Amino acid sequence: MEDAEEKEVVAQDSDDSIVAENHGEAETEAASPRRSYGEGRGRGRDRGRDRDRDPADKEFIEKLVKLNRTAKVVKGGRRFSFSALTVIGDRKGNVGYGFGKANDVSEAIRKSIDKAKRNMVKLPVKNGTIPHEVTGLFKASQVLLKPACSGTGIIAGGPVRAIMEAGGVTDVLSKSIGASSQYNVVKATFDCISKMMDAKAIAKNRGKSLNELWG
Repeated sequence: MEDAEEKEVVAQDSDDSIVAENHGEAETEAASPRRSYGEGRGRGRDRGRDRDRDPADKEFIEKLVKLNRTAKVVKGGRRFSFSALTVIGDRKGNVGYGFGKANDVSEAIRKSIDKAKRNMVKLPVKNGTIPHEVTGLFKASQVLLKPACSGTGIIAGGPVRAIMEAGGVTDVLSKSIGASSQYNVVKATFDCISKMMDAKAIAKNRGKSLNELWG
């Protein structure tokens, strides 16, 4: 009986000490200011924000049209290489495309972007659309572009949509005819751009001002 009473006293003392410890921790938490969620991690979040900037903050908008992987069988196994087709633009009427190859994906994309920046062309844009209907051809691919009224949107798919968005066109109608190879469609679309008439040159030849011609 005495042993049982001693055990109950010891258990009661341990419970009292646990309650006292918990009470002390509660007082410490109440005395110290509670840190808000995410406090102290703002620096890392800012780094991520700088790394993943909004495309509108960049000089050019970059769109990856196609990424292809090829394998070469050698004695030690398979050796992979990558090719990338990229379209870039400033959304102000300047677009370009590039094709790059490398043994690494990032290097292939970098090469294609560098080539695209060196091959920029002017895309005539007025009120968010193209000036007139035009047809481009490259090998077995044919692309038809038609101007559209405001609110129509970009009625195009694949490479044609990427080029129009990069060039700043918001309303256009298009149709891709023939071969659906993305590289050929890009070349045909840029053939359309090369055939578009320059408003300044036409206005000068017709003896009219640019406002009279474009409205």
